[in-house]
This record gives sequence, structure tokens and C-alpha cells, in this order.
Amino acid sequence: MTHHSSRMNRREFGAVAGAAMAATCFSVTETLAQTRPVAPSDRIRIGVIGLGSRGFNLLDELLKLQDVDIVVVCDVDRFHYRDNAWGKGQAFGRDAAQQHVEKKGRPKPDSTVDFREVCSRSDLDAVVVATPDHWHAICTLTALRSGKDVYCEKPVTHWFSEGLEVCREVQARESVFQTGSQQRSDPEFRRAVELVRNGVLGKIERVEVGLPSGYENVQGDTQVLVPREDLDYEFWCGPAPVLPYMQARHHRWWRGHRAYGGGVLMDWIGHHNDIAHWALDLDASGPTRVEAVDWQFPPTDVYNTPWHYAIHCEYAGGITSVISDQNQLGTKIIGDSGWLHVTRGKLTTSDPRWSQPKFQPGKFQLPVSRGHMRNFIDCVRSRETCVASAEIGHRSITPGHLGYVSQAVSRPLRWDPMKQTIVNDAEADQLLRRCNYRSPWSLT
Repeated sequence: MTHHSSRMNRREFGAVAGAAMAATCFSVTETLAQTRPVAPSDRIRIGVIGLGSRGFNLLDELLKLQDVDIVVVCDVDRFHYRDNAWGKGQAFGRDAAQQHVEKKGRPKPDSTVDFREVCSRSDLDAVVVATPDHWHAICTLTALRSGKDVYCEKPVTHWFSEGLEVCREVQARESVFQTGSQQRSDPEFRRAVELVRNGVLGKIERVEVGLPSGYENVQGDTQVLVPREDLDYEFWCGPAPVLPYMQARHHRWWRGHRAYGGGVLMDWIGHHNDIAHWALDLDASGPTRVEAVDWQFPPTDVYNTPWHYAIHCEYAGGITSVISDQNQLGTKIIGDSGWLHVTRGKLTTSDPRWSQPKFQPGKFQLPVSRGHMRNFIDCVRSRETCVASAEIGHRSITPGHLGYVSQAVSRPLRWDPMKQTIVNDAEADQLLRRCNYRSPWSLT
């Protein structure tokens, strides 16, 4: 197929956005709860919102923890098979989740279609949010304002302003929050960060962040259908526009449209760019210049997120970064004394000695997280900050938010990472902060 290149202009971007919208806690040793029964008064009680594929992954992580009870599950879809034909493959949805928990030998959880019923319950300590991106902020904020701690999948929010609000709410309430950037709990990524932070690579010059390509072609069936009776599609759309219902834009493939997600770019930037920020010690900062380069969009109106993209960033100290689907998947960090590349399951270094377990990179060491969900549960108990806090999650994806704005206005952006504002460009800054929702939903 011929590559089709186009730009989502500022009017199109604004229409979508306007309509849709430091202590660190680590589990240094395994808790006693993992090896012997835990008293009912000492158990952490959880509600899970969003029961698609990722929601089931998190259910399984919770079910491994013997000091956790899954009290209630929530989804607007009662029962489905994701993008598979009906009856083929694993079942998902709230009914399937209840069955899944029971099959693991745990009590059957309650079930509801409305996340607000989960958040308002007095018998919960925390909520897990694994919905599509356009629901992340509202579910999270409702839970936080109801006194619950929150584990929310990445990207932590769909729109930039939502991220600011989530960070403010977490800080004001001293809540425990974990972003689902689980690579922070992986030993190979932690090892890569320690090599960089101890100066093994010398002065850092360049970073290459490799993400998967987006949807060049339509995924799934584009036939417009009447939603199934056991799916509340109006509620599924929530604060976002109610686009015609079709398989190609629903389960699994929803992120291809900006109404519901940010494409593969925003799906993965919270993983590999997160590691880049961690290694550069930028968890509370960010770039100073951002430019979208060579974005290409699919030749269909089913999706409007780029399948090919690059975001060029500059950071203080002269470090440059390119986030692109043309880079090798993972995070490559290049210094004047060598380089490393880390991706899931593999750490490669210019000097092979550096990747060996016996090599000691230096005095700086990151504490050990023995599992991302375990880290969250431990911090719910201790009230310390998780390994992937709200601000970390928000800052890691900010270059993606800025990339979308840069592409829409067709120019590079100067960014003040301390004030979190676009410098000397009121039009672009206003576009970044657009966050109107479909009635009756709102951030407040």
C-alpha cells in the first residue's frame, strides 16, 4: 500500500480534544503475607475497573498476592472475546472476571457496570483502573476523591491537563498512586539506569527511544453495528464522542482514534521513554524543546493517530532524544564513553563487561522493587511513594502530548519543564490544555 502522509491540523486536534477530552517504597523482602495466612483486618481490599485483556493481566497479578482480596469488579461490558470471533479465545468482561477469580480459589467478587459504585464503597482500600485511556483520569480522580489509593494503567492520562489534575489530587490527599509502567520493577531496566547514573557511559549525549509503529491499516471489521445488549456503549464512550460502533475501533483497537487513545505512540511512550527519563534523572522534569517530525497517518477515517512518527527533543545540558517507531525497540543511551540498549528481556552494552552481573557500576544503587503490583500494595500499607508515581507517569508521557501539539501547529515548541508551559506560544499552550468533556462528565 502507498504510504499516505497527512497532518491533523490545529482545528482537527482541537475538535477531538475539546470533545473528548521523594521517598520511594520498594519491597526489599517478601512480606510474611506471601508465605502464611493474613488476618482479615490486615488484608488490602481492591476493586478493579476495566476488565479487558490488560485488566485480566492485573487480576492475575493481584491473585498472586495472598494478602489481597478482590472485592468488586467493574466493566460496562458483561462478556466479550476482545477482537476474536464470538466464543473464540479467552473471555473478558465483568462476568468472565467473576468466574476467573472463582477458578483461582478466591471468593466471587461483586460486580457492577458503574465505576462510581466501586469508588464509593466503604469496604475498599484501593482501586485498579485498566480502562481505555479516555477513562483513566475520571476513574482515578473519582477514586482519589473517595479516599481510595489508585493503581492506574499507562498512559496515566489521555490529555495533558488531566495529568496535571491527577498529580495535584494525589499530592493534596497524600494518596498512594502507581502508574502501570511496570518496567520500573524489572531488574534489567533498573541495571541500565544504574549504569547511566553511575557515569559508566561518560557524559550522556544522545538518547534513542524505539516504540512500535501504529496502525497503518484498519484492524478488524469496519461494519457499523448496533451494540450488543450486554454492552453499554454510551457509557463506554463516556466523556469522549460517541463514534459509530465497530469492531475496528472497539476492543483492542480503540486507541487508533484520538477520541479514546493516543495511538501506539502514547501506548508505549510510558514504557521506553519512562526509562530514558529515569536514567537521565528527569522524573520531575522534561525536555526544553520538542518537535514532531515526519508523522504519517493511515488512509482511513477509522483512525487518526500516526502509524509512523518521530519526536525530536532537547534537554538541558545538550542531550538530544529521538522518540520514533524507526528506532530499535527499547531505550538506547549514548555517552562519550560508550552506549547501552535495554528492552524487555535484554540489556546490551558497548563494553560486554558492563552487562555482566558481577560488574559493579558504582555507589549509586536503586532500591529493589520485587514486582509492580507488590510495590503498590506495600506502599498502600506504608504510605510511601510508589516506584512509578503519578508525576513520574505524567512526566514520562509529556513529550508525546507535546508532539501531538507540535504536529498540529506545524512548528517546534519551547517547553519550560518546571512551569509545565509552552514558552512564547499561547496558541500551542492553549491547545495543549484543552480538556472539555462530553456532558455530563467533567474533571471536577
